[in-house]
Amino acid sequence: MQPRLLTGSLALALAVAIRLDWPAYPQPAAEPGAAQLGPVLRPTAPSADPTAPTDLEPVFVTGERSYRIEDAGTATKLDLPLRDIPQSIQVIPRQVIEDRQVLRINELADNVAGVQQFTGFGGVSTPSFQVRGFNLFGEHLRNGFRDFGLISPREMANVERVEFLKGPAAVLYGSSGGFGAGTGLINVVTKKPLAAARTGAELVFGNYSLYRGTLDLGGPLTANASLSYRLNAAYENDAGFKDFGQSESVFVAPALAWKIDERTDLSLEYEYQRFNNRFQQAFPLEVEFLDLPPNRFLGEPAFDQGKTDSNALTAVLEHRFAEGWKFRQGFNMTLVKYDNRQTFPFFLLPDRRTLPRLPLLDNEGNENYSLQNEIFGKFSTGSIQHNVLFGVELSRYRYRSDVFAAPTFDAIDIYNPVYGDLPTEFVPFSLSETGSDNIGVYLQDFVEFTPNLKLLAGVRYDYVDSLIRDRLSGLLENQQFLNNLSPRAGLVWQPGDTTSLYFSYSTAFVPQFNTRTRGNTQLQPTTGRQFEFGVKQDLIPGQLSANLAFFDITRQNVVRADLENPLFGVQTGEQKSRGIELDITGRILPGWNVIATCALTDAYVSRDDIVPVGDRLFNTPVNRATLWTTYFFARESSLAGLGLGLGLYYASEKEASLPNSFTIPAVLRADAAIYYAFSNYRLVVNFKNLTSARDYTTEGLGLYPNPPLTVLGTLSLQF
Repeated sequence: MQPRLLTGSLALALAVAIRLDWPAYPQPAAEPGAAQLGPVLRPTAPSADPTAPTDLEPVFVTGERSYRIEDAGTATKLDLPLRDIPQSIQVIPRQVIEDRQVLRINELADNVAGVQQFTGFGGVSTPSFQVRGFNLFGEHLRNGFRDFGLISPREMANVERVEFLKGPAAVLYGSSGGFGAGTGLINVVTKKPLAAARTGAELVFGNYSLYRGTLDLGGPLTANASLSYRLNAAYENDAGFKDFGQSESVFVAPALAWKIDERTDLSLEYEYQRFNNRFQQAFPLEVEFLDLPPNRFLGEPAFDQGKTDSNALTAVLEHRFAEGWKFRQGFNMTLVKYDNRQTFPFFLLPDRRTLPRLPLLDNEGNENYSLQNEIFGKFSTGSIQHNVLFGVELSRYRYRSDVFAAPTFDAIDIYNPVYGDLPTEFVPFSLSETGSDNIGVYLQDFVEFTPNLKLLAGVRYDYVDSLIRDRLSGLLENQQFLNNLSPRAGLVWQPGDTTSLYFSYSTAFVPQFNTRTRGNTQLQPTTGRQFEFGVKQDLIPGQLSANLAFFDITRQNVVRADLENPLFGVQTGEQKSRGIELDITGRILPGWNVIATCALTDAYVSRDDIVPVGDRLFNTPVNRATLWTTYFFARESSLAGLGLGLGLYYASEKEASLPNSFTIPAVLRADAAIYYAFSNYRLVVNFKNLTSARDYTTEGLGLYPNPPLTVLGTLSLQF
């Protein structure tokens, strides 16, 4: 295991905001009884010249931006309706992000059944999720490309939606990068260039000295809109709820879209983020820390510091050959440099109040390159319709970690901390390089036997050349040449227009090249398989939908922290996760949106040489239920423009570690929001964790307190 897995608490301090994210597309005039949310740009009378820019005038949005999304590209890359896909997928649209005022991506776990959040390494806002009991360690997709985001931040300013695919996805996305569980994927879809001009801006202020500004610009660059752009930028400064907390973030994300001709499109996207913060170390996994004030800082304020620079470039070329056939080539490059100083905590001494600490200098970086070449086609064999995808993907990943340690330990009283003991000398502790070169070839076919019976089947072959190198000694500790065949199949039967019944089988393949062992032993790939049966039902056709899923996952050759030295890993045994999940999403009545979840998860150790069989997987409550709902009063109402929001979150107790040592208590927390829209403005006040309920997350190596009461206020302008 890498030292970065002992992560610190994320200062999730949010505050009063001025948001300007309105729809980028024209919307219809208000229907009777519809609620007002804010302005949108509606075209005036059309010009006689069809190539002339469209004049736009501001009008109110009618409140019909539903939480319900009907399609997603993550599971199949085909943008099929969700009801046609034999797997559980939940999509969180921009509307939910805005209504909840989500500034940290891991908060979105509250709106997806079976998904838990935990805090990113050192307080960096990374996509840190557990899916059905298994940790993804920051690994996710950005616009369909893998991003090994354990040390790279994820700014929300340019996020259009987030797609949660629950279950293995090796067929399309291949071997995991050595971090994730291979039992789920998170795809972040970014905002795209606009054909119509738009400008938005945002300022944020908060109860933890947070202030934030964002800018969202877009529109055509040529008269015929063949070349268009989007520019998102954000600045944030936040003290956070932790003592001595401080973070600063700068983010810029330009995007270009060029319609070369009627058949060919080219898009370019770039992201840069600089994130500096007071390194927030986790509490050790001991029960005494549950009684400490959540804001307690056990590092050294004058020493602990994190600095991240992240660059990402994506280019996609798409050419349509003929009716139903197209070629897509995509290239993605991600470069991240992360330097931190941290005071690494060990375990309490026998007096149960003195905590030994080891000052560390940790310089990390990763490079990730991907090239995807894909052909999509539609054809028929008799009365049977086919929608096929054939692809070849080449990728390279490199990760470097140079850790230097002070030659002596330091200690602190956790109940009466005294700071100021700063290290002056460091010696090399661990210098390592890991990586892989991958080739993947995949084939998928979505078959419609009849309008009511559909099959999704696919297979992928992966060849992986991986390495682990000790840069201190120069020795190549481990090199593996692996190949794997990953199948998937799923069947959908739709007895009516509003009901889909499905069954699916999928697999996972995770080479363990990012895990070092004390004896430099060669670890086998972690493998997984999932069976899933589910029902997708339109409760109110076109408005409100539900997804009920029953799943059974088995992971083998599981890697966990070495109990004698958590900086290394060991491979042992098998883990299982079985459960039931229910997601309900959409619009109940005009102006009334809801997203509700419920999950029963039985995740446990099924075979192990050291950990007792039957121990529950950490950070995974058996029972969890959540609700987020908003209501906006109708235009005809005397309260026109006013809206209210309410959120509830319940989770039963959960284990803090493996082996199980103590439990994190059950929690019930509440959120609320008040909205008011007028002219081109929108005012919002969000209250998160109204009662400051005590809650913690863990990745199995440290405890992270969640923020107490947080207040956000929003003033938005669109022009």
